[in-house]
Amino acid sequence: MMECSPCRWIKEKRGSREVVLVVVFVALLVDNMLFTVVVPIIPSFLYRIEHKNGNTTVGLTASSSASKVSFASIYSLYENTTILSDQSNYEGINNKTQEAPRNSSCDKETSILQHENIQVGLLISIKAMVQLIVNPIVGLITNRVGFDIPLFAGFIILFVSTLIFAFTDSYWLMFLARSVQGAGSSLSTVAGLGMLAKIYPEDYERGKAMGIALGGLALGTITGAPFGSIMYNFVGKASPFLVLAALALIDGALQLCMLRFDKFVPGSIPPTSYLSLLKDPYIVVAAGVFCIDYLSLGVVASTLPIWMLETLCSSDWELGLVFLPASVLFLLCTNLFGILAYKMGRWLCALVGMIITGVVFILVPLASNLLGLIGPMAAIGIALGMVDASIMPIMGQLADVRHTSVYGGVYAISEAAVCVGYALGPLCGGAIAEVIGFPWLMMISGSLCIVYCPLCLLLKNPPAKEEKMAILSQECPMETKTYTDQ
Repeated sequence: MMECSPCRWIKEKRGSREVVLVVVFVALLVDNMLFTVVVPIIPSFLYRIEHKNGNTTVGLTASSSASKVSFASIYSLYENTTILSDQSNYEGINNKTQEAPRNSSCDKETSILQHENIQVGLLISIKAMVQLIVNPIVGLITNRVGFDIPLFAGFIILFVSTLIFAFTDSYWLMFLARSVQGAGSSLSTVAGLGMLAKIYPEDYERGKAMGIALGGLALGTITGAPFGSIMYNFVGKASPFLVLAALALIDGALQLCMLRFDKFVPGSIPPTSYLSLLKDPYIVVAAGVFCIDYLSLGVVASTLPIWMLETLCSSDWELGLVFLPASVLFLLCTNLFGILAYKMGRWLCALVGMIITGVVFILVPLASNLLGLIGPMAAIGIALGMVDASIMPIMGQLADVRHTSVYGGVYAISEAAVCVGYALGPLCGGAIAEVIGFPWLMMISGSLCIVYCPLCLLLKNPPAKEEKMAILSQECPMETKTYTDQ
């Protein structure tokens, strides 16, 4: 029988670098969209649950107060002497009953919103906590069985957690789905980035490929928020998760058709242990950049929507729309600086990105409306794209220059650093915002980025270890020729 054209194309392209790059791009897109799609949904969803539970008590209190006031007014009419005095008392009592539980300018109960800071922070951070625990295990698994099987296992877990999110109305079931998502995210991210580092061994091409793949991470990380808010507000809670489940199925089908699930044969070079990698100061500094930058992003993701509800009286769809400028520029900058960072110096690109992040965080609370947040959020997208496009290739370069060219461990450490930031940011940010307020929280986060950024100078020219110098000196003419042509 004649072979159909699509089947022939799949057979020819199976295992090619371009197809693997597409698979990793879509996997990171789905994972990070699921991560951020709940950010604008959860505050409003929890508020409605809490307000529904407490509505009976509030209604009884208001009804009781109204009956007492009405009785006083009737009594005054009967006496026909103190109508004006009792009317003023009625207005005073009515104002007190309405102003006590509610914000003076918004139709939201401030006490419930402030209590939600901790709940939202815990729900957002639990994914990163689970991922932090699973990342080292996934790094060891990829060194033993390869990258294809863990990547496909990550798709299955993410698909299941997406369906749980779609059909549950309980906070604790969402908490469970978020925890399950952490394990799937670890498998997808560590396996995907490690696979790219392996199939793109040359430094320039690796940086370019990492920039494209991180475009999926960038697009998912912040596009999920406006997508989730718009779908939740106009279609319903389950709609964004069902769309993500369909997208995950497409990625799973693509993985089945394109990836090779052959028996993995470990290479002759033994992988570097986690202890040796963590003792390397350059790897620690690079991982610290990830940790600080994503800690700041986690703080904004968990506290900005609640601050907008409480201060700017924003509607549900505006809670996610505010992240749209950051998403667009994050996507553009991860691809743009994947090339520019190589030419200008990746260490310098990361340093400038950290400075921009710190300054912008300090300026965020000065916004008085939604339009005032567009500029700061756009700058956050640019800065985050600069940092991601710079540090990811640096981690692979550090493994090549200072250790062995086995990338599961080094990218497990980088993802663990991201998880620490994502865990501490929402968890501590929500508690700090409740105690000292959102403006001071932004001031602390921005100052932390500015204080840490000088350490990026250490990544300018990391020295190679002695046993790697001979290998690098032999490869030097070939590498110089390759860089000159490009």
